[in-house]
Amino acid sequence: MTGVKDGYEPAHPAGDGRSDTRVTIHDVAAGAGVSVATVSRVLNSHPDVSADTRNAVLRYARELGYVGRRAASPAPRPRRQTRLFAVAVPDLRSEYAAEIMTGANDALSDRDARLVISSVGNSRVPLAGRLMTDTTDGALLILPEGNLDDVSELQATGYPLVAVEPLVSLPLAIPAVSATSWAGARAATEYLIELGHTHIGLISGPEEWQISQDRVAGYQAALLTAGLPLVPHLRRSSDLSVADGKRAALELLSRPHVPSAILALGTAIAVGVLQAAQQRDLSVPSDLSVITFDDLAIASISTPPLTAVRQPLLGEGRVAADMLYRLVEGQPLDARRIELSTEFVVRGSTAPPHGASFLT
Repeated sequence: MTGVKDGYEPAHPAGDGRSDTRVTIHDVAAGAGVSVATVSRVLNSHPDVSADTRNAVLRYARELGYVGRRAASPAPRPRRQTRLFAVAVPDLRSEYAAEIMTGANDALSDRDARLVISSVGNSRVPLAGRLMTDTTDGALLILPEGNLDDVSELQATGYPLVAVEPLVSLPLAIPAVSATSWAGARAATEYLIELGHTHIGLISGPEEWQISQDRVAGYQAALLTAGLPLVPHLRRSSDLSVADGKRAALELLSRPHVPSAILALGTAIAVGVLQAAQQRDLSVPSDLSVITFDDLAIASISTPPLTAVRQPLLGEGRVAADMLYRLVEGQPLDARRIELSTEFVVRGSTAPPHGASFLT
């Protein structure tokens, strides 16, 4: 039997009466009773799979005659003459995605390559079709969400992928670039504590997102280090829209003990917090300090301008594009997980709470 890293040879040679229809990774997953992502991890020799699961996957792969791309074509995936690189974005109107794409385009332009943009949104078209894998050399995935099996299956075929700011935890085989979300959220919370705030609210993105969990963990780490309690009713989640950010903020501001500061883990959420404060006749920052994560353009022109954790979105796009180009060229990566540092920008939305002095 050929080793896992080399793929599989057909278990049933030509002429044995079986159909020559190619067995897919979905067939192996169904036979072994596991997800496509698990099959991908086994076939890529990842250690985070139990021995029983690994043996089951390998057994069904042999029995079904599964032939992975790496077995059928051991040479690196050839670079196409089109020099086109796909980029999957959740929404073409997203300023967040536009910043990343600008950085990626800058990096690829230096190599005479171009981006092909696909808005994936709620499309039910398979990812391979949306990314035009028969035409493009590889793809950047901005905020990949939804069907992780779809992403894992595409990666298992040998099509180069790099994720940018993934919302969920991805298999190690898929390279990813992100900002230091944990550290950024911790730094923002520490700043509020230094100003004298002890009752700090937090509004995150959807709780099931890994990126939300990382930011919440940074917020909690700062509180615990300062000897402050973790108060569950000071936390809310939001769908990252202005309206839902306002809804979450109004809930926090309607409690008997109103927070003196709110950390909003998204610029749209922070704008919603400003609207909620205005509705409750609270002055920002005199009555309520507000900090945002992301630092999109509206953060600097809101009233007041928002103190922010700035993500290096342009840099993330450039680094991700460089990684993708190296994968397409068959070059090794220095790392499969890269985090770029955030920057803290102080503006007019933060101040010491009433009756507190700045702590040095």
